[in-house]
Amino acid sequence: MTVSVQRTASGEPTRPAARTSGRAGWHRRTGLVPVGYLVAMVVVGFTHPVLPQNRWLLIHLLLLGAVTNAILVWSAHFAAAILRSPASARRRGEAARLVLLNLGVLAVLVAGSAGPAWPGVVGAAAVFASVGLHLGALVTRLRRALPARYAVTVHYYLAAALALLAGVPAGAWMLVVDDDQRPRLLLFHAHVNLLGWVTLTVLGTLLTLWPTVLRTRMVDGAARATTRGLPLCLAGLACLSAGTLAWWPVLAAAGLALFAGAALLVVVAAVATARQRPPASFAAWSIAAGLGWLLAALTWDAVMLLTAPKAADAADRFGAILIPLGGGFVAQVLIGALSYLLPVVLGGGPAAVRARATRLDAHWPQRITTTNLALAVYLLPVGAYVRITTSLLLLAALVQFLVPALRILLTRSR
Repeated sequence: MTVSVQRTASGEPTRPAARTSGRAGWHRRTGLVPVGYLVAMVVVGFTHPVLPQNRWLLIHLLLLGAVTNAILVWSAHFAAAILRSPASARRRGEAARLVLLNLGVLAVLVAGSAGPAWPGVVGAAAVFASVGLHLGALVTRLRRALPARYAVTVHYYLAAALALLAGVPAGAWMLVVDDDQRPRLLLFHAHVNLLGWVTLTVLGTLLTLWPTVLRTRMVDGAARATTRGLPLCLAGLACLSAGTLAWWPVLAAAGLALFAGAALLVVVAAVATARQRPPASFAAWSIAAGLGWLLAALTWDAVMLLTAPKAADAADRFGAILIPLGGGFVAQVLIGALSYLLPVVLGGGPAAVRARATRLDAHWPQRITTTNLALAVYLLPVGAYVRITTSLLLLAALVQFLVPALRILLTRSR
C-alpha cells in the first residue's frame, strides 16, 4: 500500500523551492555534526595507544555524539513528515537543542576521558535538558496534529526519549561515584541507552524508511507489527531495567527476550518488504546487516546475563557485546540511513540526488563484506595482530563513507 507519507518521511522534495532550499541548508549543517563525531572516532582509532580511556571515548563518540545528534535531527524530521506538521522555517528551537546537546556531549567526553568529574555532571545535565526539550517538542507536535496513520513512529520516539532520560542520570552518577553498585548501574545505563534510546528509534523509523530505501511498497501488516512491538519493547525494557538494578538475571533475561520478540516482529515485516524488491544499495544492505547483528547481540546478551555469577562479571562481559551491538548494529544502521537520507534532503533535483547517491554507494559490496567479516573475525578468539588488522579494516570501511559524505556536505548544489 503506497502512501505519500513514505516519500515525505524519507525526505523527498514535497515543498516549494524556497522551503526546500532552507531545508537543504539545515540538513547540510546538521549533517556535519554526526559525521564530525565519526571522523573523531577514526582519529581516536589511530591514536588510541596514547589516549586515556580510549575504549570509553570511542563508545561515547559513537553513541552520545554521532547517534544522539542524528536522532534529534531525524526524529524531528520524520515526526514532522508523518504528522504533516512542517518544521518552522528558522528552526530556532531545534538549533538551540542541538547546541545545548553538543555542549553537554563535549563536557561529558572531556570528563570521562581525562577528568575531572564535575564538568561531566554538568554536561550530562545539559544532555538531559536537551533531550527533555526534544521530548516536549514531540509531544506538542503530536497533540496539535490531526490523526496520522503512522503516528506509532512518533510514539516510539517518545518512548526512546524517556528511556534516555532514565539512563543519563545513571551515567552521571558513575562519573562521580565508584562503589559496589557501579556494575549494576553500568548494565542499566548501557541497556536503557542502547535498547531504549537507539533501538526504539530505529524500530519506529523502519516502518516508513525501509520501504523507501528499497523503493518498494510497504507490505500489509508492517504497521500492525510495529504497533504490536512497542508495548512488548516497553515491557521488556521495564523487566530488563529492574533485573539489572536489582541483579535478578532471570528477570533481566526475560526482559531481553520480550524486547527481542518485539524486534523480531519488525524485522520479519522488513524481510517481507525486501522480498518484493531485494536490497541493491549500500544503504539497504548496511541497514539489513545491522538488524541481523541486533538479533544476534540480543541473544548473546541474554545468555551472558543468565550465566554471569555476579553483576560485576556481567558488566565485564558486556564489553564484548558492545562489538556486535555498537559496531554491528548501531554504526551500520546509522551510516546506512545517512547514506540514503543525505543525498535526498540536500535537494538540487533528481540528477544531483543520483550523483550523491552514486558517490555514497561506491564499492558497496566490498564495504559491506569487509565490515561484517571484520566484525565476525574480531569476535573470535584470535591473536592481537589479527584484532589490530580487523580494527584497521573497520576504520578503512568507515573512511570510505566519511570521505564522500564530507565532500557532499561541504559542496553546495548549483
